[in-house]
Amino acid sequence: MKAEFINPFIIATKKVLSQELGKPITTEIGSLTMQKSSYTALDMTVLIGVTGSIQGIVMFGLSERAVKNFVSGVLGEPVPVIDAMVESAIAEMGNVVTGHASTELEKAGYPCTLAPPTVITGRGVMISTINIQRLQVPLKTDLGDMEISVALKETK
Repeated sequence: MKAEFINPFIIATKKVLSQELGKPITTEIGSLTMQKSSYTALDMTVLIGVTGSIQGIVMFGLSERAVKNFVSGVLGEPVPVIDAMVESAIAEMGNVVTGHASTELEKAGYPCTLAPPTVITGRGVMISTINIQRLQVPLKTDLGDMEISVALKETK
């Protein structure tokens, strides 16, 4: 997988978190790994399909703490439980991040189209990317733990 497929998602995640919350968010990037497991490790995952000159999926995993802190920050009030509104807000976050990243991918010569986001709740859910390798980028943020998983390949 090309680094130019990964960097737009890291940059867009940092940018969108700070923009949506109206303040800088400290983000520490962990070691990138090629993920062999198909199981989710965090509490909520937003999955977005990508088609065009590149194809595959991008996933944004968030801990329960990160979910609640992000949505609380956007709403300006505490979010005690994860409900449909919280899921919708997290889906939109993933959509906005992927939209920003796709703009950068297009500038690099990889025009693509995004599918609507899907939200998966729960740890240990199996999401197979079949024959596309998945690069996982763990993030430690002020909000809580997050991860970006990118499984993209060029179309022929």
